[in-house]
Amino acid sequence: MKQWHPTLPGSDRPRYVEIADAIRADIRAGVLHPGDRLPPQRGVAQDLGVDFSTVSRGYAEAVRRGDIESFVGRGTFVRAPEVATEPDKTLPPPDPRRVLEEDPMMNMPPEPSDPVLVARMAAGVSDIAANLVPLLRYQSVRGSVADRDIAQSWMQANGLEYAPDRFAITPGTHASLYAILTQLSEPGQVLLCETLTYPGIRAIAARLGLRLVGVAADQDGMCPQALDQAITSHWPVALYLNPTLQNPTTQTLSEGRRREIAEVLKRHEMPLIEDDAYRFVARNAPPPLAQSLPDLAWHVAGISKCFGAGLRLAYTTVPQRADMGGFLQALRSINVMASPLSLALLGRWIEEGTAAEIQAFVRSAAAERQALAQSCLSGCALRGAPEAFNLWIDLPAGTSRAEIMGRMANHQIGIMPSDAFTVTAPPSEALRVCLGGPIGLPQLRQDLMALRDAILRKDWLG
Repeated sequence: MKQWHPTLPGSDRPRYVEIADAIRADIRAGVLHPGDRLPPQRGVAQDLGVDFSTVSRGYAEAVRRGDIESFVGRGTFVRAPEVATEPDKTLPPPDPRRVLEEDPMMNMPPEPSDPVLVARMAAGVSDIAANLVPLLRYQSVRGSVADRDIAQSWMQANGLEYAPDRFAITPGTHASLYAILTQLSEPGQVLLCETLTYPGIRAIAARLGLRLVGVAADQDGMCPQALDQAITSHWPVALYLNPTLQNPTTQTLSEGRRREIAEVLKRHEMPLIEDDAYRFVARNAPPPLAQSLPDLAWHVAGISKCFGAGLRLAYTTVPQRADMGGFLQALRSINVMASPLSLALLGRWIEEGTAAEIQAFVRSAAAERQALAQSCLSGCALRGAPEAFNLWIDLPAGTSRAEIMGRMANHQIGIMPSDAFTVTAPPSEALRVCLGGPIGLPQLRQDLMALRDAILRKDWLG
């Protein structure tokens, strides 16, 4: 394996483009030779201090340019000169402005386009601007009493219990997860999770020096027996679970399976961190596990997936046995407080009914996009759910995820390889495909058809 260490130019171009540029530059300089095997993407990510997904997109861009090629089970290699080509001039080059401003690989809700709804959302901004100065002051780390009262009404309208003495509004799910784990863990300890899990918890665990261990699942989700065995074998600090519209598989655990998992946790007195990021998106999700584990479960209900990533807020319920003061102190040291401007805007939307309208739109638009994807990707092995913002696609034998990402590099649809979600086992040949964000339905349809052709090799067998 070539011990290649890329040197990035430090330009204003996206980092993934710089990685592809570095590959081409080192091929032309003779640093890389035809047949050289490039190092694994994880190693390059660590070497450069960037996210895995950035390197994955860089390799995919280099595949698209014809500089390298990937083979299932073998790795990524420099192509011979006679087959290396310049970028396809018929395809538009990546637009650095778009990449720098937004990341289509993130799992975002569909964006409202109805002028009436957008006007109502904007009116909320105007309303809070009329009393702007107080919102620029320091406020409670857990949100003001008025903010928490509004949160109570929203939670109860969505079937969630509210414990006023154990409740905090935080600057987003990441802030809550980070603060919780600083309370529960020390470096070197184990945190259990699904075998395919949210990349954010992987990043937080790595930052805190925790080892993630995936718990085996069956067709119904995490296996209670496997969880019991994992607790006995590893004595973890907690179980992290994303039970509703799970990212990336879109699976929602049934009420029965939730009860079984809760019983295992009760028996071992094991804390649960329930990341309910899609709770306000799902229509009929079963009650959270936390409601049957008041002494053990941290429940984090994010706001961003329902209203937009820029609204960094989460409703967090702290278990009875936990140190509420310690949690709030950890939050304060990391984030100081949730943005009063965001809290005021969300509160105004909830009180005026705009929040319920946005919620209804997101659910309807997500279902429409899921139906479109099911139609466009016929013949592909995909998993989805009516209100999910993404699909999970298992690729056919002999097709690599790097190959597909390379062919889709100049499309707007967000695709992320299985590597970003895989905890312990070697990553499978699978992709998460994002359906939300700013991409419109005509472009989404076009990109989904191109993705189907790439997966099923409709336009390039020969």
